[in-house]
Amino acid sequence: MKVPDTRVESPSAFFAALGDPMRLRIVMRLSRGEPLNITELAEGAKMTRQAVAKHLHVLAVAGVATASRSGREQRWSLDQEQLAQARQFLDRIAQQWQGALGRLKAFVEEPDS
Repeated sequence: MKVPDTRVESPSAFFAALGDPMRLRIVMRLSRGEPLNITELAEGAKMTRQAVAKHLHVLAVAGVATASRSGREQRWSLDQEQLAQARQFLDRIAQQWQGALGRLKAFVEEPDS
């Protein structure tokens, strides 16, 4: 299966790809650090290799996972650059929430004037 070389323009595609429980399970398996092939990813899962391949394709298009050739097999890993960008996005959201909560706390604790 040929995977298009795409990058996420918007974090929404990246996070949408993680919204499926099976894809999230695949990401958890890949997060252990070692690249895995489709057969290894299908082990212990209640899905076929074809289903795993379809989920990997979605993850690749979203920029979550990348494939590389190792001999005759394709090995999959997480795209560390895209993960770093997603983390930065989540950090910005966390900062915005911290600011909003701080303003709310100051407003609630402000004495009546």
